[in-house]
Amino acid sequence: MSGFAEQRSIATVALVVANYDEAIAWYVERLGFVLSQDVDLGGGKRWVTVAPAKGKGARLLLAEASCEEQASRIGNQTGGRVFLFLETDDFSRDHQAMLAKGVEFREAPRFEAYGTVAVFSDLYGNLWDLIEPKRQG
Repeated sequence: MSGFAEQRSIATVALVVANYDEAIAWYVERLGFVLSQDVDLGGGKRWVTVAPAKGKGARLLLAEASCEEQASRIGNQTGGRVFLFLETDDFSRDHQAMLAKGVEFREAPRFEAYGTVAVFSDLYGNLWDLIEPKRQG
């Protein structure tokens, strides 16, 4: 026994954004996410989470930058590497839907040993993978 609870998960990942409302609109309208929470914390701060509709996995906490240092990280939280991975059960369907909504893909879909994947960017330039994992068996 490790001393930790057996049932743990990464539930929320913070994403620094320039503006709460523009980020909510982009994730809801372009990626089909749902607004999970939007709680006023006072002083201009909010607790805003979005997540894929009917999806599993972590939510995104849209954290509006509150200082120059935080603002300098918007769109480049990982130094230009893919930051987040949006997993789907139907790559072609979601790829087409995202293209129709104006999502910018940085490459054509490719087939890897682990599945079908293409890199896209969010409204600030953060890089994501849209991925349909290869089915086992």
